[in-house]
Amino acid sequence: MNIQHKIYHFSRLILVVFMLIAVIGCSAKQEESATKVTSTGFVCPEPSPRVEFESKEINIFTWTEYVPADIIDCFGLVYDVEVNVDYFSSNEELYTKMSFGENVNPYDVVHPSDYMIGVLIREELLQKLDQGKLPNNKNLNADLVNAYGETADYVVPYQMGTQAIVYNSETVTDPPASWADLWNKEYEGRIVAVDDNRVIIGMTLLTLGYDVNSTDEAQLKEAEQKLRELMPNIRVFDSDSPKNPLLAGDVDLGIVWNGEAFLAQQENPAFKYVFPEEGSIIFYDGMGIPASAPHPDISYAWFNYLMQGDTFWLTLVDYPYTNPNQAALDFAKENHTEVYEAYMNSPVTNTPADVFANGHEVQDLGNALSLYDELWTSIKE
Repeated sequence: MNIQHKIYHFSRLILVVFMLIAVIGCSAKQEESATKVTSTGFVCPEPSPRVEFESKEINIFTWTEYVPADIIDCFGLVYDVEVNVDYFSSNEELYTKMSFGENVNPYDVVHPSDYMIGVLIREELLQKLDQGKLPNNKNLNADLVNAYGETADYVVPYQMGTQAIVYNSETVTDPPASWADLWNKEYEGRIVAVDDNRVIIGMTLLTLGYDVNSTDEAQLKEAEQKLRELMPNIRVFDSDSPKNPLLAGDVDLGIVWNGEAFLAQQENPAFKYVFPEEGSIIFYDGMGIPASAPHPDISYAWFNYLMQGDTFWLTLVDYPYTNPNQAALDFAKENHTEVYEAYMNSPVTNTPADVFANGHEVQDLGNALSLYDELWTSIKE
């Protein structure tokens, strides 16, 4: 081979090497650009499966402090869409917004709880879901999902849990064991309560030996009088973040959701959670599509992305209620052992079966709901 051929082959070799480097570099840049990361540094999982839709935005109406921000941000990043989120503090606030119609209720996804799911179904404010578009329903624990009954035709199960009593064991010398104990005069001005008429009126009915869903006007009148006797003990109603006044030391006891109690306990182990002797009040939350949803196609992409184990596990960190997503628990067990064990080892979050069995579910009472609304308005005047 003469010198010209050697130079030619050597030049070709150099060119090939440079081309390989360029290809590798380009691939690396493409891979890097394909990875989506939130402002907190959380690496967004890819949708599995990736759902096709035409909408460019999604409007979500959910509880304050309930859906991890990283999941919201990731959905927008992985699908390149705008995610708009509004928040409510009570089922009644959600209902008011939805019942006004599409101009006031421009939402694609809403998060109703327990009895309100039934109300929205009865008033045809929720669409029946296409189960064929929800492959990630397979990630849910079938035993827990059974609690939703036929409402699962209209909502995707989100989280569930208990509403019970939390207290600071360092400042409360006579700790409560029952709902009735909250009337202790030592607790005057020391209680935070969720701003939920069904819970507060319901637990009052329980102390009188009545059903949490009573529609008997005489029983409700008796509950109203008893609840008036409790009002001096309640310093503040807070359904946005009832753990905050507890942690700030503004109050020493609370009528709260289990997830809030667990978060308070993580910051201060002195907080203890009590399942009242009369039984806790159980809640079930779901995600549904309003009848007037402007972008229902994207709602299914949201449901499936949220239900992935590698996204839903974040609820164990941010909002640790009782988790019905088995894939999320499995993912946490494999990849985030401390988070998984903290959840599994706590009866506050990993609610014992007997607590659910002995608990009370608030139900849709039809027109009788107005009795609770009137009672609540009267109490809070």
